Amino acid sequence: MSFEEIKLLLIEKFGEGVVVGEETTGLQPALLVAPDQITNVCLELRNNPKTYFDFLSSISGVDYGVEAGRFGVVYHLASIPYKTQLTLKISTENDRSLDNLPTFPSITPVYRTADWHEREAYDLLGIFFENHPDLRRILLPDDWDGFPLRKDYKAAEYYKGIKVD
Repeated sequence: MSFEEIKLLLIEKFGEGVVVGEETTGLQPALLVAPDQITNVCLELRNNPKTYFDFLSSISGVDYGVEAGRFGVVYHLASIPYKTQLTLKISTENDRSLDNLPTFPSITPVYRTADWHEREAYDLLGIFFENHPDLRRILLPDDWDGFPLRKDYKAAEYYKGIKVD
């Protein structure tokens, strides 16, 4: 299926509000999806025999910057039998407070490989994934302060008495 056909399939299945935009510049076009629909969209794209996106190759958390006040997640799906790739993007406004983490639904019920990717986005950017089976730090120590890939992150000079460069 083409990018446009996939877009129309999702709109027919979930209504006009599911696709909130699209990006057609760059190497691969992306569908901008309503964040609360990401799990349903992935489930449909995986289970529908016309699309069969059976492989989640990566999830990337995105900090759009202090001025933008937004965080997002980018999903790279592939259909191995159809030799097709698709990028999905979701985003939300956020005040950057560590008491109010940007929050999105987990897609681990659809793709088991999402487990590690979502934990990495949580660990490094502070993106919280609702209903994740084990959302905790994966790369940094449990007592690490803050999220080092945020654009406004200020690193501590010392960690447990060791100077951090």
